Amino acid sequence: MNVFKLALMLTVSSACSWTQADSIGLTADLSYWLYDGKVDVKLPVNSSQNLAREGALQASLAFEHPIPLLPNLKVKSTNLKSESANSSTALSATSTDVRHTDYILYYEILDNIVSADIGLGVANLDGTVKIRQALDQVNYDISSYRPIAYASVAAKLPFTRWSAKGEALYSNISDVKLTDLQAEVQYNFIQNLAVDVGAKVGYRYTDVNVNKEKDQDLSFQFKGPYFGLNMHF
Repeated sequence: MNVFKLALMLTVSSACSWTQADSIGLTADLSYWLYDGKVDVKLPVNSSQNLAREGALQASLAFEHPIPLLPNLKVKSTNLKSESANSSTALSATSTDVRHTDYILYYEILDNIVSADIGLGVANLDGTVKIRQALDQVNYDISSYRPIAYASVAAKLPFTRWSAKGEALYSNISDVKLTDLQAEVQYNFIQNLAVDVGAKVGYRYTDVNVNKEKDQDLSFQFKGPYFGLNMHF
């Protein structure tokens, strides 16, 4: 991908200007998202289906460095998979199986009790949404890369191990609109110079709208709580 070729070129060109500003950091995140879903589709006939509650792993990995002007890198991924809450109904059923992966280049503009990141990246949606009505079935195959805007804000509660964080991704270009929001609180049960390890709980909302053709609009939403672990080295 061009964005990663650019990042590699900037890394090489900036290697000689290494400074002592900050140290290299790696943050790994793994959590379990328990979500409810909904699919709305406009075929020749409008259809709206609530999806059964499901759970999925969501993971992210972020790499930060002290090289001037070169952005940090973050990758996050989850699989949006579910089916109709009333899937036993033969005349109407919906299922989704879509992998959502984000590749983000960002800058840390604040780094203190309050920290903030902003950046740009690419979201990849890859999978299928199946809609069945009466004797007809329509498969929406999604394989799309779209540019996204990224922002996050975090705050530490002074003299405690508690912190809170909010994160947002947004894209509205061409035939795909993506909104991805999450908020969480975290408690670090390990906190030293080598590593911080925290348990966290949060809430995530993801909304995707795909306009494939003039009379064929597809949108799906997933929302619900999650819990997991965060490790910063």
